[in-house]
Amino acid sequence: MDTQNVWFVTGASKGLGLSLVKQLLNGGYAVAATSRNLNDLRRAVGTRSDNFLPLAVDLTTESSVAEAIEKTVAHFGKIDVVVNNAGYGLLGSLEELTDEEARENFEVNVFGSLNVIRKVLPYLRQQQSGHIFNISSIAGFTGAFPGFGIYCATKFAVEGFSESLSEEVKPFGIHVTLVEPGYFRTEFLTSGSLGVPQNQLEAYQAVRNLQQAHQQQINGNQPGDPEKAGAALIRVASEANPPLHLFLGQDAYVLAHQKIEAVRNELETWKALSISTGFETPTV
Repeated sequence: MDTQNVWFVTGASKGLGLSLVKQLLNGGYAVAATSRNLNDLRRAVGTRSDNFLPLAVDLTTESSVAEAIEKTVAHFGKIDVVVNNAGYGLLGSLEELTDEEARENFEVNVFGSLNVIRKVLPYLRQQQSGHIFNISSIAGFTGAFPGFGIYCATKFAVEGFSESLSEEVKPFGIHVTLVEPGYFRTEFLTSGSLGVPQNQLEAYQAVRNLQQAHQQQINGNQPGDPEKAGAALIRVASEANPPLHLFLGQDAYVLAHQKIEAVRNELETWKALSISTGFETPTV
């Protein structure tokens, strides 16, 4: 890939975003990176160069996003690759989570990405090129994760608007890729990245057990290597025909196949009923 291309990466102070930004800078790419806290971002990246533009951004505020996009174009002259990576997990049953807790997860995971897309597309359309990576999750493809219902819902939303976006921007030479990782060894399962309900119900012991397993057993032992995930994104950005869906991790690959097979089985089991609901064709 042309190292003159300019990348814009959100949620860059930790996890996959940080790994990606470091690899890009080491490879000679120009990178604008965002975080809620500028000092945290600078400290995490640990690089000061003309190729690195750190930005403090509130992704839920359109004016803040617009300012970041404008600063990036003013500094580098353009934007070529956008990575909507910022987001956080939320672990709680649907009954436990308040309206405010659910909406806040949507504000960051869904509307934050939409704000970036809305503000960057005029530039990408004008140059008739670009690539948008929306970081989803295997939980955006299968919702078989009790206690992660709202988080799954945010990622299913990302999947839906990304598939539509792909068709909308195709005439402008812009690519869209949904990245659907499984479990990667990042800070995603730590308290700073995984929300839990303020009002927990004793009845949901299975959800509490799952919460404990994620925070104490799974955290730190995830099979996915974020360095390899970042390298995968850089490779896909260089492809002439990149995928719309990019599953990352053996676990994501297996779970995706399980979902596809389950849907296929239900389709065939209930086929007669499914196709029986049309109007009868008049006989002559």
